[in-house]
Amino acid sequence: MAEYIEITDFSDERLDIYVRLTGGQLRRGLECERGIFIAESPTVIGVALDAGCVPLSLLTDKRLLGGAVDEIISRMPEDLPVFFAERDLLTEMTGFELTRGALSAMYRPEEKTVEELLSGKSRVAVLEAVADATNIGAIFRSAAALGIDAVLVTPTCCDPLCRRAVRVSMGTVFLVPWCHIGKTKEDWPASISVLEKMGFTTVAMALSLDSVPISDPRLKDAEKLAIVLGTEGDGLSKSTIAACDYTAKIPMSHGVDSLNVAAAGAVAFWELGNCEK
Repeated sequence: MAEYIEITDFSDERLDIYVRLTGGQLRRGLECERGIFIAESPTVIGVALDAGCVPLSLLTDKRLLGGAVDEIISRMPEDLPVFFAERDLLTEMTGFELTRGALSAMYRPEEKTVEELLSGKSRVAVLEAVADATNIGAIFRSAAALGIDAVLVTPTCCDPLCRRAVRVSMGTVFLVPWCHIGKTKEDWPASISVLEKMGFTTVAMALSLDSVPISDPRLKDAEKLAIVLGTEGDGLSKSTIAACDYTAKIPMSHGVDSLNVAAAGAVAFWELGNCEK
């Protein structure tokens, strides 16, 4: 049976994971070499468990015990610490109202290499320096829904397992395989050559004089396609665009020249992904 521990004082050091450690500190290692991430809400925690993620502990609203969170606890190791507290204290601890009722600290899964990740895949997204956690989460949700087999993120992207990205993705970050491409900022965009060696046609989503419509049959008919999306505001770097096989644009009206990267990703995935239409 899980170990239930009522919290009345948020200075308890066992709560450092939830209260005092930054995302960077969690990533760099705690309890294990790969580090820790936080999943929020019973739904998202359940998706993470389905994907094989291993929990370290659970923090929940006292009012959910005997209700929504019990099914999640029943799926966790019997000796798992389950911390619980009144909602007001949880809000003081976490700095925001815990409307979804539960947080679970989990061990980060081992990350695959690019070659391992791309094996057997035909449609992938590549994210260059996408820094906003909300955009990362939204892109993963669209990727899962619209037939993208995997996601590659460059070293300067927001961590897909940061708390907000996981929450916005509704757990789909655990459904779509992902890994980093390039170990440092300088490794990218030279790492595009890895995609080419594995038979992928690469298309940069950007406005340029030689951009083709996203509906271009050469893109749709490509056996393997990597859709490359750029950072908020500036878009893709010139060197990345130059390294890709094609540059594509989404036709727009009313003088609008671009979409938010998450919205552009959704349109591109719908047009070019493996989803049934």
